[in-house]
This record gives sequence, structure tokens and C-alpha cells, in this order.
Amino acid sequence: MHGGNTGRILFVDLGTGTIRQERPDPSLYRDYLGGYGLGAAIIYANQPAGVDPLGPDNMLGFTTGPLVGTPAITGCRFTVCGKSPLTGTWGDSNCGGFFGPALKMAGYDGVFFTGISREPVYLYVGPEGPALRPAAELWGLDTFDTEDRLRQCHGEGTQVACIGVAGERGSLIAAIINDYGRAAGRSGLGAVMGAKRLKAIAARGQGAVSLADPEAATRLRRKYVSEMAASPRVRHFTKYGTIDHVASSCFSNDSPVRNWAWAGVDFPEATAISDDALLAYEYRKYGCWHCNIVCGGHYRVKEGRYRTDNAHKPEYETCAMFGNNLLNSNPESLIKINDICNRAGLDTISAGATVGWAIECYERGILTDEDTGGRPLRWGDNEAIVDLTEALARGEGFGRLGALLAKGSAAAAAEVGQGSGDFAIHVGGQELPAHDPRYAPSWGTYYVGDATPGRHTQLGLVTYENGPGLPGLELPVKIERHAYAGKGEYAARVQNIMHAAYCCGVCMFAVQRMNVHGWPEFLTAISGEEFTIHDFESIGRRVAALRGAFNMREGVAPKTHFRLPKRALGDPPLDKGPLEGVTIDIETLTREYFAAQGWDQLGRPTEATLREMGLEDAADELYVARPPQ
Repeated sequence: MHGGNTGRILFVDLGTGTIRQERPDPSLYRDYLGGYGLGAAIIYANQPAGVDPLGPDNMLGFTTGPLVGTPAITGCRFTVCGKSPLTGTWGDSNCGGFFGPALKMAGYDGVFFTGISREPVYLYVGPEGPALRPAAELWGLDTFDTEDRLRQCHGEGTQVACIGVAGERGSLIAAIINDYGRAAGRSGLGAVMGAKRLKAIAARGQGAVSLADPEAATRLRRKYVSEMAASPRVRHFTKYGTIDHVASSCFSNDSPVRNWAWAGVDFPEATAISDDALLAYEYRKYGCWHCNIVCGGHYRVKEGRYRTDNAHKPEYETCAMFGNNLLNSNPESLIKINDICNRAGLDTISAGATVGWAIECYERGILTDEDTGGRPLRWGDNEAIVDLTEALARGEGFGRLGALLAKGSAAAAAEVGQGSGDFAIHVGGQELPAHDPRYAPSWGTYYVGDATPGRHTQLGLVTYENGPGLPGLELPVKIERHAYAGKGEYAARVQNIMHAAYCCGVCMFAVQRMNVHGWPEFLTAISGEEFTIHDFESIGRRVAALRGAFNMREGVAPKTHFRLPKRALGDPPLDKGPLEGVTIDIETLTREYFAAQGWDQLGRPTEATLREMGLEDAADELYVARPPQ
């Protein structure tokens, strides 16, 4: 592809301080597009099995996609990739804001880091070329102050992706933040930056992204912006964003309640932290780079204990995990918690889940006043929840819990023991997001079947179980929510298309609201090569197989390593509410999904599938050099 990409990738060795530029073969873009597809291709080829995720050999990549920085709808996303210290598997995290287009317009499709710097550094990428700069004065600053300092240094147009104190301290649930509150939150990759003593990447993009057919790309943008503007569904989302369903998800039990143990009908107070109740704190709308949806916002609490200025909107996941999940109905505390996590660089999903684990352990006597420094933990105690989140962010305080909870719930439970693992709701080490497989069972498929466990953004067939599906992609059968057989083929097909869309660098919310055929149309106009929805399905399947091959090389198989917690499975089922009596048949769902992807019964890509997908090197390594057990 000659349009949409710069054709240049940076490789930075932090141990030696050397920077080199490569021009990959164009087939790499055609086969993987960008995002985590490009990241998986480069990291798999350049990194051996068994590296320490926090060691020098773990390669950390920041990738864009061919639609980033172009007229394509929501062409603003970047992806961070590497071996996750939280799960020990393939890890990636996707983020919006303004950083992705800035990196592309500075001349690079991606940057990959190896090694560990002796002193804190940041990478500057601008018109003068890439350079590592000392960051000792930035170390210890929160993400907001880091952005301010780097923008003062390099100019107002500079965009920054950075870690806060959580990543510096090695919290396994540390995020990477840009634009004062957009988070690449999952997989714990902020801890990898911290281990490498890489504080930030600052990108100042001044070039334009090349387009094969600018007029066609502009026409497509006008068409889809107009269609989306006429959609009541899009207008509603522009007004509320993700906070429109905090309460409704509670009452349907899509959201977890009281650490996944209660029915939502037991928490009627959820209305206090949803839609208009939260929207009252918004003083300015926020949209990512050239986004026509504009679902974000800037929030302010004017007075009181939780006074907060210029905070990003707490999104659904934050409100559900720190609200419904903890029986916390105080909206101002949620705004404060979101700001604490953004400044420290924490994944709010994992942080909220880990606090829920701690409260239940205290309630059951597993954690005591000796552990909490004499501070009681109670469901719904918003002051204690805020203080505990601050301690978690610092990695110290609140007795020993600040340091303990910074490890995430799985590692904390392993340290505490006493049966506390039953209350750590995670898959493969990663805390589950605020979407219950009992409500939409295909979430269970992807939570345990995808290479990055426990990820709601891999939602594929859920869009049909829980809504109208992807616009423009009709399936030949009606998808029944709690019917289990016959879904595997469609679960694979829809998810593979979404893999390709994500690898292009566009937003999940747009993928759910724009005609799905628009993405290959944009890619055709921008790249100059013909793409169809069938190409997207094929490319997505290749990307899924390579991410799976990465885990297979690490000795990880979904069937044996990724298991749904009993509460998320419905074992025992809830005894009230809309999901009363539901236990999902995860065995049928995953067996059919694995078969449809061409993976074996353990969820590993077969040799035949790898060769069919053109992944000959992976097939030779995994099946010839060292056949699987």
C-alpha cells in the first residue's frame, strides 16, 4: 500500500540509546494493516519466547494504522503492544485522542522499544528527527504535568503518550495516558514503560498523510458524516457517550454488582451515577482528533471533598466498576477517582475490580484492620473507596493495601491466599470489564478465546446478541442471546472483521455505528489498493492467528490458561433479576469458535491454518522445530 502509511518504522534500543529507521516490505501493511496486526508481526519476528515482560528483551510497540490521520471516520487510534506483565501473554491496548495522528504526521507508522535505559528518558519525534532526551525531571510527575512540561518544551502542537507514578513503580495494572485522560489502559503495558525507564513519547506532527485518492476519501467522509449525523443513535451517543447505560446495565446485570455476586435490582441507587445525573458535571464537550461523534467531555466538581477541575468524563467502565460493582452511588467520587487514575496512569477497570476484591476480602475477614491500617472497608463507602484508590495509585498507604492492590487482584489474591482467589474476578490475570457473559454470552467466548484475555473491546457477536449488530452486515440466522450451539462461525466472522477495522486505527464506537462496508471503502481510497469486506475478514483471521501463535510459543493455550470465574459463568446462578437461573454453556461457545477460526480444541492455531494464512515461519517454529504437546 502506498497511501495511508509513511512506510517508516522506528526501532529504539534504550540500553544503548541507538535509534534506527526501517522501511518494511509493503506486503507487511497489506497482510496486517497496522495496529496490533502490525505490532504482532514485528514483535513475533523479532522477539524470542520466554522473555521477562519487565526485562530488556520485551519489545514494546506503539503503532498507528493506515486510516490514522486521514479523512476516515475516527481515524485517530493508536495501539500499544507487547508481552503483558499482567497476564504473561500477548498484550495490546487501544487508545484515541490526538497522539496517534501526531506520530503518523511526524513521519512514522510505529515505534518499537527494546532494552532498559540507565536513566529516565523520553523519545521526541518531530521535524528535527527522532531523539532520546533525559527525563529525570519528569520522573515522579503525574501524567498531566508531564504533558504540560513536554508541550512547553516542544511547542503547543506536541502530543504526548506517557506514564504516571503507577507505571514508574511497576504497578501491573498501569496504563499509558495521552491528552490528559485518554488511556491505553489494559494489559499493564504502562509497567513495561516504567521498567524500561521510558517516561513518554512526545510527537510533533507537521506533515500530511499521503492519500492515493484524496477526492474519493473526502467524498466518503462527507457521505458517512451525513449519514451518522442523521442517526438518532449517533446523536444520543454524542450527548451522553458511554454514561448513558450505567444504570440500565446495572438493572439488566450487564454490569457487575457487588463484585459480580448480586443482581442489579439490589442496587436501585445506580440511577444517581448514570446519564443526566453525571452529565450535569460536564462543562465542555471533548472529541478525539477529527471525530464527528464527539462522545467525551470535560468534567468539574466545584466544591467539597471531591473538588476537581478539568477532569475527563468518567466513562461507563469506570462508573460501573467503581460504582455498581462497589455499591457506590456518589457521582462526585467517581469523577475524582477517574482523575486520580488518569493522573497516576491506572487502568480503571482493573483498579475498580481490585478494590472490589479487597472490600469482599475484608468483609469475609480475610483482610483485617491490621492490613488496612485500622481503616474499615465497606461496600458503598465512597470516602474509603477514594482513599484506597489514591493509595493504590501511589503504591503505598492504607495499611499495606496500597502496595498489595497495585499488583492487581490476581497477584494480590495469590499473595494473600486463604481462598481469596474466589473473589478475584479475572481471566488469565486480567480483571474482567463491566460486561457480564451471563447477559451476552459471546463476551464469554472472547474473554477466554482471544489472545488478550478478559477484553470487552473484542465484542464481535455481542453486537448481535445485545443490539442490531454491525450496520450493513446481516447474518443469515437470528442470533439468540442464550442459545449456544451454531454461533461459532458467526462469532469468528464478525470478530475477524472487527480485528481488521481496529488494525486500520478506527474507533470501536464508530465501527458499531457506521456501515461496515465503509471501512474497506475508505481503505481503498486512501491506500490505492482494492479492499472488500471479505479482505477484512481474511486479514482479521490472520491477525487473530498470529496473536494466538505468540501465546502458543509462550506455552499458553486458551482452553487451559483462560477460565471464566464461576460468578461470571453463573455458577451458582443468580437467584433474582433478569438473569435469574442463567449459567452459560462456555464449552459449546468456545469449541465452535475455535473450530471456525481453524484452531485446535485447546484454542491454538493449527499448522494448516498458519500455513493457509501465510504464516509459514510460525508454522515451522511451532509445529516442525518444536511440535506442541
